[in-house]
Amino acid sequence: MNSSQVEAYLRRIGAEHPQKPTGRALRELQLRHLRTVPFENLSIHLGEEIVLEEERLLDKVIGRGRGGFCYELNGLFGALLTALGYEVDLLAARVYGDEGRLGIPYDHLALRVRTVEGDTWLADVGFGAHSHYPLRYAEREEQVDPGGVFRVVEAGPDAAGASGGSAGDGDLDVIRDARPQYRLETRPRALGDFVAGAWWHSTSPLSHFTRSLVCSRVTEDGGRVTLSGRVLTTTAGDGARGTRELETDEEVLTAYRERFGIELDCVPTVRDRNPSP
Repeated sequence: MNSSQVEAYLRRIGAEHPQKPTGRALRELQLRHLRTVPFENLSIHLGEEIVLEEERLLDKVIGRGRGGFCYELNGLFGALLTALGYEVDLLAARVYGDEGRLGIPYDHLALRVRTVEGDTWLADVGFGAHSHYPLRYAEREEQVDPGGVFRVVEAGPDAAGASGGSAGDGDLDVIRDARPQYRLETRPRALGDFVAGAWWHSTSPLSHFTRSLVCSRVTEDGGRVTLSGRVLTTTAGDGARGTRELETDEEVLTAYRERFGIELDCVPTVRDRNPSP
């Protein structure tokens, strides 16, 4: 990522260029990213190709003002942080589902970030409703965040009885409000390693991304606004919640434009992954 691309990215999220790659600057960058770049899976239902290459992601998120899902958002955010002087590792994770079962390998992409102070953080701008600020990677006690109470802990056996690995170098569980969110592997990966996971999530009828539409971001007051199909849900920072169904295509397109900064020519609809014979 060259200097002009870095500056364009920072303008996109409304952030100043940090003088040094500090923890404080990382907190600000993550929060601004969550407020301005939506977590969304619209490409899957608009028939757009998802390509995990830096230039293509820059074109989508910066050039076209779109968002994306974890591979796109954290992949690109990691490239920005690297360009700003942070030490960044891409980490693979498996998301917890029903009955505590883990999802596919390369189910999720998160970031391990080292700052100039020597601290290590878990940064994530691609998990939908999650922490607003990076989490301390080595901290095993509760971490209070506007998005909930989090813990990063050594992983125990999963639902199949498999161990998370030996203490100190094994998998980690990320827990929010006492519920496990995902199991994080600690070995660094390359962005290309996640291509198979992105393909599965964008094509498999078993993926929740192919079965539903979502577009969501954090709001200025610490709440969240989400458009799921035609249902617009707003949650204020104090927890007050409102839901409204949008009746016309124009209302839906206006919501994408005014709430998320996304300009669309047509309303995306869930594509049929199981056509009748």
